[in-house]
Amino acid sequence: MTQAASVRGDNEEPTSDQRKAACSGPFPPIEVHDLTVAYQTRPVLWDVDLVVPEARLIAVVGPNGAGKTTLLKSIVGLIPASAGWVKIYGKPYREQRHLVAYVPQRASVDWDFPTSVLDVVLMGTYGRLGWFRRPGRAERSLARRCLERLGIADLARRQISELSGGQQQRVFLARALAQDACIYLMDEPFAGVDATTERAIIQLLRQLRDQGRTVLAVHHDLQTIPEYFDWVVLLNLRLIAAGPVAEVFTPANLQRTYGGQLKILTQAADVLLRREEGRP
Repeated sequence: MTQAASVRGDNEEPTSDQRKAACSGPFPPIEVHDLTVAYQTRPVLWDVDLVVPEARLIAVVGPNGAGKTTLLKSIVGLIPASAGWVKIYGKPYREQRHLVAYVPQRASVDWDFPTSVLDVVLMGTYGRLGWFRRPGRAERSLARRCLERLGIADLARRQISELSGGQQQRVFLARALAQDACIYLMDEPFAGVDATTERAIIQLLRQLRDQGRTVLAVHHDLQTIPEYFDWVVLLNLRLIAAGPVAEVFTPANLQRTYGGQLKILTQAADVLLRREEGRP
């Protein structure tokens, strides 16, 4: 065994060929079964069953408080489930985390942290490096290529606090690209960006889909869903519907998604309370 191999250890990401093999096969990219998430006794997701197909550009849609962000965070293990499970290509997320890139809401990040644009993008390479290696020439070259794809290579040395909202979002996407993932989970990637950035983002997401990657994005602009996305997940605490946009994105399903929220929430809260109290 070479010194490099011994240092890399079991925590390093697989090679590109290994990743391609892992991203295909008999299992779907994401499978969610009976997923329930609650904060204390308040349900946020309730008995969600969802199978996400590969190589699709998928919108997650629903009213405020419907559990859209919670769904993404549950998939990557940031929020524990009260019940149910999530699998990535047939295995628990902890075994497949190197196959998933997560882009959180821009507003949830401390952009005053003193670091440069290039350093943020380099964070996307840490998984493949393992614990004991620092980014080298190859990783820096990769990071710069990712910045070029987003049209912000000239910002590499800038501090992230100096960037506009649209530039910050592009930096986040460049970091996700550097992970070379099979699945991209994006929480409101179009929020607060200008029209030029929005066009750049959707072009990138389409490229990822065309390369066989699966993109799941929380989205609020209902008017652009038929233009931007192949698939849609309609969510309001429960899964209302999921499938191709042409079949699922209908007035009837939208009415079900954006109406009746209080009734569902009350029913689920009552069941959680009975569970805690040991009542049937």
